[in-house]
Amino acid sequence: MPSAAPAVPRAIQVGLAGLGNVGAGVFKNIEANRDLIIQRTGADIRIRRIIVRDLARPRDVSVPESLLGTRWQDLTEDPEIQVVVELIGGTTTAYELVCAALKAKKIVVTGNKALLAERGQELFALAEQCGAPIYFEAAVAGGIPIIQVLQEGLVGNRILSIHGIINGTCNYILTRMSQAGLSYADALREAQEKGYAEADPTLDVSGWDAAHKAIILASLSYGFWIPQGCVHVEGVDKIDPADFKFAKRLGYTIKLLSVIRADKDGLVEVRTQPTLVPLSHVLASVSGSFNAVLVHGDIVGETLFYGRGAGQDPTSSSVISDLCEAAATLVYGARHSGFVPHGLYGKSKPVEDTISHYYLRLTVADEPGVLAQVAAELGSRGIGISSMIQPEDLEDTSGQSSLVLMIHDARLGDMLEALAAIRALNCVRGEPSWMRVETLQG
Repeated sequence: MPSAAPAVPRAIQVGLAGLGNVGAGVFKNIEANRDLIIQRTGADIRIRRIIVRDLARPRDVSVPESLLGTRWQDLTEDPEIQVVVELIGGTTTAYELVCAALKAKKIVVTGNKALLAERGQELFALAEQCGAPIYFEAAVAGGIPIIQVLQEGLVGNRILSIHGIINGTCNYILTRMSQAGLSYADALREAQEKGYAEADPTLDVSGWDAAHKAIILASLSYGFWIPQGCVHVEGVDKIDPADFKFAKRLGYTIKLLSVIRADKDGLVEVRTQPTLVPLSHVLASVSGSFNAVLVHGDIVGETLFYGRGAGQDPTSSSVISDLCEAAATLVYGARHSGFVPHGLYGKSKPVEDTISHYYLRLTVADEPGVLAQVAAELGSRGIGISSMIQPEDLEDTSGQSSLVLMIHDARLGDMLEALAAIRALNCVRGEPSWMRVETLQG
């Protein structure tokens, strides 16, 4: 148990790299809530130096010019700075900055999910070697304190699974496609106009932003750093509005879902892809730019964490939380490096061996025997059909129709083989549309 807060607050000197949307929020909100933070932590967190790319750039927050500079080494070389906050993004300069800060025995706070997903293993090893921790609450799900939940709140639980909607851009796009019947292109355009999507939305819509976050959550949950090459990722840009209509008829909606779980042999699967989610499940109601993370622990059962996954104030709230943790480390004593490896797990499950239900929509020739041909390709690989929809349109004279199948649990490798064979059938027109289905039961 830490001792009581010091009668005289201890000054904690912070170097801030990046004064963009989140960095400006960190500076603004620390100043606004300074008295509260002092009372709760016994620490007076002071921004001593701020590094930016362009000194002349207009900013939404008023910062004394004397604090600003452009050389990141000023943060790592200043002996008075105890904590370095990295909010510049990317994986090159940010990596150099974090390494230099750790080697200088400075605590690091970062919101950089790509950096941790790609180079987390070596950074946490360096942190352990240097005795300087890394805090990274802001790297996943904005203002939702999910990192602290896994590190502390559920530390006595084996994590059976995590299902997360952890990209606000994709969730907004899919919500608008579902509720307003918009095409993907129109929903993306609207998201960009409202500021939910970047001018170049590739990282978000490809699924990789969510996948980076999933790697971090999986690594914390299972005690080894998940290689990026073992993570299965699909984006949202190929989803057709018709899939939402059929999904609804079947009792589902579509979400970009990150799934993390370990099987009975301790093999860990990590994947992010558009997924059918039951309309009856709470995750189906997570709309707009909101995020939600459902964690299933062996002791606690299911717990749900919900909130804004991006934005200046939610994300800066997580950064400030980490700064308070860093202050507690400096005032009361050392903590762990930020990531605690262990050997209870240690291997990623090959994506081809992952198992789930599937949704499959085909455009097929309107002729007898089509279902039999498709079922034969599935059946020859041990894949069964649980239900089927073939809508009747008496006015359709195109000679083709939709065939929608719900598929029983199947190994992905077998499903991909079946899809290749189905695609080659003469009765199948165009590219099949298929997605995983998560029943979210237990």
